[in-house]
Amino acid sequence: MRLKISHRTEYRYDAPVHYALQRLRLMPRGGSTQSVLSWTIEVTGASEEVRFIDQFENETRLVSVDGEMDVVSVEASGEIETHNTAGVSGPHHGFAPLWLFERETPLTAGGDAVRDLAESIGPGSDLDRLHRLMDVIEERVVYTQGATHTGTTAEEALKQGSGVCQDHAHVFSAAARRLGFPARYVSGYLMMNETIDQAASHAWAEAHVPGLGWVAFDASNGISPDERYVRVATGRDFRDATPVSGIRLGKAEEQLAVSITVEQ
Repeated sequence: MRLKISHRTEYRYDAPVHYALQRLRLMPRGGSTQSVLSWTIEVTGASEEVRFIDQFENETRLVSVDGEMDVVSVEASGEIETHNTAGVSGPHHGFAPLWLFERETPLTAGGDAVRDLAESIGPGSDLDRLHRLMDVIEERVVYTQGATHTGTTAEEALKQGSGVCQDHAHVFSAAARRLGFPARYVSGYLMMNETIDQAASHAWAEAHVPGLGWVAFDASNGISPDERYVRVATGRDFRDATPVSGIRLGKAEEQLAVSITVEQ
C-alpha cells in the first residue's frame, strides 16, 4: 500500500523564546515492513544543529532556537510503500543489545496489576500467549482519549482501566517483559479508513520471539500491524521514541498544535 503522510507540529509562545532545543524523531526508515519513497522535514523558526542515528536506530535531528522567536513549526511529509508482514519486522539489530529491552523503565515498571496480568495469560506457544496478552489489554484498558497523560505509567493505566495507545503499548511491554520476552515501544502512523485528518500519531508495541524476531501487537485495535501502519521510531518506552521533544529557557507559556494526515 502506498501512503501519503503529513505531520505538522507548531509551538506558539506568548513571549519570545531566547533559547530552545528540540529533538526530532520524525524520519521513517526502510525495512521489511516499508520502503521510503520520499520524505522531507521542514523547520521554521529554528536551525538544525546535528543529525545522527541513535542507539535504537532512530534517525534523529536536533534543532535549536536562538533569538527572539515566538513561533516554531516542524512539518514532516512524504510517501511510504508499506508491506503486510503479519506484524513481523524481523531480527534484532542495532547498537542497543537485545537484553536492554528486557529491563523495566519508569514508564513500564510493573507492580501488582502488571504481575497479575502476566500471570493470567497462562500456557501456550509464544505467539498464542502474546496475542492473548494483547486481547486482554484491549479488554481491561478501555481506549479513552484524555484519560491519561505522557507521564502515566503502565501500572497506573492498568489499575484505572482506561488509556490511549501509548498506555496500551506500555502495558503490553511491561507484561511481555514479565513473561520473559524483550519488548519495545513503536511510534508511527496508522491509516484510518474513516478519517484522513488525525490529532496525534499512533503507537504500539513489539515483542521479540525466538525464530521470528520482532513481532508487533497493537492492543488499541486488537491486531498485529498490517500495511496500514508506518513505523517511525522505537525504544524502551515513549520517552525513547517521542516524535518531538525538547527543552526551553525562559518563562514563556507554550501552546502546542499538531495536525496529521494519513491517506492512501
